Amino acid sequence: MSWLTALFTDTQSPAHAALIYSLVIAAGMALGRIRIRGVSLGVTFVLFTGLVASALGARVDPAVLAFIRDFGLVLFVFFIGLQVGPSFFNSFRTHNGRTLNLLTIGIILAGLFLTLLFAAVLPGLVSLPQMLGIHFGAVTNTPGLGAARDMLSELGYSGEDITIGYASAYPLGVIGAVLTVRFLRRLFRIDLAKEEAAWDATEGAKDKPVFFHVELTNKALSGRTIREIAEIIGKPFICSRILHDGTLLSPGADTVVEAGDTLRIVSNPDHRQTIIAFFGSEAEDFASDIEHSPVTSRIIRVTRPSVNGLQMADLHLSRLDGVNITRVFRSGLQLFPYHNLTLQLGDRVYCVGPENSVKRLAERLGDEEQKLNHPNMLSLFIGIALGILVGAVPITFPGMPVPVKLGVAGGPLVIAILLGSWGPRLRLITYMTPSANLMLREFGMVFFLASIGLAAGDGFAEALMNGRVFLYAALGAVITVVPALIAGIIALRVYHLNFHSAAGLIAGAMTDTPALAYIGTLSGRNIAAVAYSTVYPVSMFLRILSGQLVLLFVWGAIA
Repeated sequence: MSWLTALFTDTQSPAHAALIYSLVIAAGMALGRIRIRGVSLGVTFVLFTGLVASALGARVDPAVLAFIRDFGLVLFVFFIGLQVGPSFFNSFRTHNGRTLNLLTIGIILAGLFLTLLFAAVLPGLVSLPQMLGIHFGAVTNTPGLGAARDMLSELGYSGEDITIGYASAYPLGVIGAVLTVRFLRRLFRIDLAKEEAAWDATEGAKDKPVFFHVELTNKALSGRTIREIAEIIGKPFICSRILHDGTLLSPGADTVVEAGDTLRIVSNPDHRQTIIAFFGSEAEDFASDIEHSPVTSRIIRVTRPSVNGLQMADLHLSRLDGVNITRVFRSGLQLFPYHNLTLQLGDRVYCVGPENSVKRLAERLGDEEQKLNHPNMLSLFIGIALGILVGAVPITFPGMPVPVKLGVAGGPLVIAILLGSWGPRLRLITYMTPSANLMLREFGMVFFLASIGLAAGDGFAEALMNGRVFLYAALGAVITVVPALIAGIIALRVYHLNFHSAAGLIAGAMTDTPALAYIGTLSGRNIAAVAYSTVYPVSMFLRILSGQLVLLFVWGAIA
């Protein structure tokens, strides 16, 4: 059995490293599935199994451990960036989005203020680096921890591993967010069913394209083309069907409309009443299954690389004999097909028109689902390489102790967000299926968590024995609860946000997926998930950079 002994003890062996990582990750993933009152730690339990394994004597070659740790972090933040990139800038464009992100920034700043305050008033008990570890555990943000560790390495820090503070504060970070939401529900005596109904009547109806029917009774528009009418009304809309003298037609932009015609219109909800007023009156729905109808409808998937980055106007639908695209589905959203809307690989478009014309459009767009299962690895690894290069660029500011670097967390994140947002416009193919993105994110996350756990086990055991873990957990609980509670009260009392949106805001600002899973059980809708996804990109970006900025600005005073 000497081979087995060597496998567990030879730290220079690649097989030894692979075995230790596999056992730590498998145990962490299994234990992370355990739910207590609907809440589990998920993949983050890998950190705790790594700490236990290290305390029991498991060792991995330091060079191998450092490589796997940093590369795992790079993978996680890069694919997070690709996921949130398409919605990063859009989250500021709506009033509700701006409100949610403003509150998120407030939560982040309040948490940083408490972190600095505790470091200032408890200098003999906890240092600023330790407080940053506690801070990122309290807000359940692992990439922020990685970025802070990276910056501390640049600054020459040699104190206690900040992972210990992170691990101490993380469990109460998850529980604290859940308890805050439950407290707000009781404080404001929230009726969950009424909140759902109120959301359906307001926010739930916004921004999604709607279809309705109008009868042309305005003689001033009779005899004009749809293109001319759209210019007169000044509001974008699409006419997908026309009922003319009992015959159903599939119109194009140059189709002439006559008095008495009934038209099916697709537009944004805000434009509905204006369009009805111009045409004359709203009409009842007409049967779209009229015998011998030339009109068919179909959802087509954009899978042809040459279409990626094209605008709707570039499709020249007028050449396809009356086919219209009435909606675009992307990442769970319904978008109105404005002429300047940029198509992306993976989009699904809802088309209406003559069957042969729709078939030709499908050939133009691709509509071959299997092609999306093969991500463009060239673009992805070029993006990762570019992110690492950007993260390594030193930026010097007067008065700073060292040049500023985005590091292996910030650089790949910034590049991935830019690629996710602007890549299609530059004709770069960065699309990958959600399942592939999730797998690579979690792959990177578990390797990073296992690495920092294996590196910090001895220190965590010592901190547990002398009671520092309990101090760290208590400080972290304050950083979790106080900013979230204040922001929740402001959201509900001042901005009158829907309770489910406020709960999603708290989970998103904390980048707290386990808390979101609990909040999701409070409603049959995805209201909280919408708020979570609105603030998550900005929160993740600021969390990763905030620790680095704090260290740069105050390190000279404490070093």
